[in-house]
Amino acid sequence: MKLIERPLYLRQLEGLINTPDIKIITGIRRSGKSKLLGAFSDYIVKTDASANIIYIDLTKIKFEHLKEYHALNDYIEEKYRDGVNNYLMIDEVQLCEKFELAINSLHSDEKYDIYLTGSNAFLLSSDLATLFTGRHMEIHVYPFSFKEYCAYFDIGGDYDEHFERYIKLGGLSGSYTYKNDSDKEKYIRDVYDTILIRDLVEKYRLGSAALLKKVAEYLMDNVSNISSSRNISNILVANGTETNYKTVGSYIDHLCHAFVFYEARRYDVRGKTYLQSLSKYYLADTGIRFAVLGKRNMDWGRMLENIVFIELLRRGYDVYVGKLYQKEIDFVAMKGNEKLYIQVSDDISGEETFRREVEPLLQIRDAYPKILLARTRHEESDYEGISIIDIPRWLLG
Repeated sequence: MKLIERPLYLRQLEGLINTPDIKIITGIRRSGKSKLLGAFSDYIVKTDASANIIYIDLTKIKFEHLKEYHALNDYIEEKYRDGVNNYLMIDEVQLCEKFELAINSLHSDEKYDIYLTGSNAFLLSSDLATLFTGRHMEIHVYPFSFKEYCAYFDIGGDYDEHFERYIKLGGLSGSYTYKNDSDKEKYIRDVYDTILIRDLVEKYRLGSAALLKKVAEYLMDNVSNISSSRNISNILVANGTETNYKTVGSYIDHLCHAFVFYEARRYDVRGKTYLQSLSKYYLADTGIRFAVLGKRNMDWGRMLENIVFIELLRRGYDVYVGKLYQKEIDFVAMKGNEKLYIQVSDDISGEETFRREVEPLLQIRDAYPKILLARTRHEESDYEGISIIDIPRWLLG
C-alpha cells in the first residue's frame, strides 16, 4: 500500500517528545494509527541518532511471547539503555492481557517516553482515565482529508472532478488499493461492521446488534439534522422496533466513543452560551455512508457539511451548531481566541439560496470572520464582509 506523509499528526507527536505523558494515538479503525507510529519512529531515527527505540508490534509472531504483561514489562526493562533517550512504542497494545499494569509501572519509573496504539475496543477515549493512572495525551487521527487524498493519488489539478469522487469514496485509505467500486465499498463495510460487532457489541455486551445498526443508519440518514435519543426511539418504535430512549441514547454514546460519529452541540451566538438540549451528529467519513446506504435519500449539501465539520475538527477547532434567534448557523468553530462563523452550501448560484445562506451571517454583530463555503468553482470572493470560498479550495487550504 502506498504511504504518504501526514505532517499534521507528526507535528503533534514531535511537540510531545519527552513530555511526561503517555501518548496514545486514537481514531476510527483503519485511519492510519499504526502507519503514523511507524513514521514517527522513522522521524526519531533521523533526529536523535543515539536514541534507543523499543518498538513492539504485538500483531507480529516474533512478539507473541509478550502478550502477558509480566513478560512485556521484563522485555522492555531488558532493552532499556542508560544515558540516552528511551522511546517505547507499542502497536496494538491491547493484545497483551492487562497491558495497562505494565504501562503504568513503566510510566511511573519516568525512564521511557511512551507511545501506544490499539483497537478502539480497548482504547476508547472514555476508558483512558480508568486504564492509565498517570497523565495521558491523545493524538486523534482522522481518515484521509481531501488534501491527503490528492497527495495519495498525485492529483495536481481538476479538483472538482476528484472532489466528487472523494465525497463518495471517503478517506479510509485501505479502500484505495482495490480496483473496482464494489470491492472498495465492501472494504469500508467490513471496517464498519467490525467496529459495531467487535468494538461495541462484543466488548460492552450490547443487547442487540440489529438495534445498534438501526440507530447508526438513522444517524447516517440524518447527518446535519437535529436529533435526540427520544425522537429516534419514537421513530424506531413506530416502525416496529422494540426499544426506548435510554437504550438509544446509550447506543449513540457508544458510536461516538468508537469515533464512528461526532456530536456537535448547539451554541447560542447572541447569549454566548452552550445549549444542552438537542445535537447534530456527523459521520467520521462520508465513504461509510455511501458504502452502507448507497445513494438512498442522498443530500449532497449535507455530505459537504459533514466533510467541512470533520475538517474543522482535524484543524483543531471545537465545533458547534450556531443558534441566532430563530435562525441557524451551520458551524461556530473556536480555537483559543479564534472564532469562525461558517455556512455550507452545495449550490449558491440561485439568488434565493444565496440570500438564505448569507442572511444569518449578516445578522451577527461581532467582528469574527464569517465564511460561506460552497461549490463555487471560482476564486475566493467577498460579499459584505463574508468570505465566499470554494469548498475544495478551502479543504486544500
